[in-house]
Amino acid sequence: MSSPALPPLSLYVHIPWCIKKCPYCDFNSHTAPQALPETEYVAALQCELRNALDLAAGRPLHSIFFGGGTPSLFSARAIEEILITAEQTLGFTGDIEITLEANPGAAEQRRFHGYRAAGVNRLSIGVQSFSAAQLDQLGRVHSADEAHLAIGMAQKAGFERINIDLMHGLPGQTPELALEDLQRALESGADHLSWYQLTLEPNTAFYSNPPALPGEETLDEIALGGHQRLLEAGFEQYEVSAYQSAGGARHNLNYWEFGDYLAVGAGAHAKITSISDGNWQVTRSHNSRRPEDYLQRSNPCAGSKIIGRNELPLEFMLNALRLRRGVPAQLFEARTGLSLESIAAPLARLRREGLLEPSAERLQTTALGYRFLNSVVAAFDSE
Repeated sequence: MSSPALPPLSLYVHIPWCIKKCPYCDFNSHTAPQALPETEYVAALQCELRNALDLAAGRPLHSIFFGGGTPSLFSARAIEEILITAEQTLGFTGDIEITLEANPGAAEQRRFHGYRAAGVNRLSIGVQSFSAAQLDQLGRVHSADEAHLAIGMAQKAGFERINIDLMHGLPGQTPELALEDLQRALESGADHLSWYQLTLEPNTAFYSNPPALPGEETLDEIALGGHQRLLEAGFEQYEVSAYQSAGGARHNLNYWEFGDYLAVGAGAHAKITSISDGNWQVTRSHNSRRPEDYLQRSNPCAGSKIIGRNELPLEFMLNALRLRRGVPAQLFEARTGLSLESIAAPLARLRREGLLEPSAERLQTTALGYRFLNSVVAAFDSE
């Protein structure tokens, strides 16, 4: 009998600096110092990558995602050095997807050709809105014209795969304005849209001093109208806030399918599976959040936790059921080492209630279940 296979392996690289902190952002991002410590930070990332060889357990990387912060503050040469070390240390699959987040801005756009030459083959551009008034309220440092220019320059640089981050439910936004914003994104030629609602998160300026956001009825109208507009344009919703016209983002899919990912950089979070004598162990870990702490510590890991067997069903479903088409039922066993019989009771109840599709071959919500996804997922909470 063959040994169980480990999940596919991805890599997340966190670049923690931005030109300025946006008032809605709760990510681990920090205002960039006047002299960005690019050389020192790249060296620290390379050291982490070399130390991750055992965790990879012989698996090559099938996707890499440079997130932040604003990774496009780093030079193309810096990104290339990180990729060279990752390939030499861990290895790449032949069709690896390498995504870099970029913000519209003249200095960063000039680097797009360099990123493409370095091996990046997908860009995720943080537009957020094409409205000058909304960009101002969101504290963005680019204009609507720069957003359009950035997308065009990415295409000229040879990027065939481009994601646009676009927010809705913005201060004072009407359904008409939201759909106008969405239409401009659809006309840009991007093949992937992350279209998500602005929420007020703790530890942000907006949370401390909240702007006037649209009411629930308006938000519902925006969501329904936007969803229909995206479908009419040939986009498929494959995840809660992700739409594709070609293939979904491989890196994101690996998250939702409960795959493994190494993570390097300040505040980066990793998930790694190990299998010994048929026993699964899933470990989550995270690095020091503050860039200065990350750079000063020989071991940047700030903590790790083994996910208990009783927690694995909830962890798995939190991810897998975000996918509109769900996942094959056998993936639960392949990613957790648990039998489907161990979750037979909640599966049967959710199917009786019309929240999960009746097929025993897939774990997939119905349209009703997708609307009440939090309740569906909570059924797998053992506490």
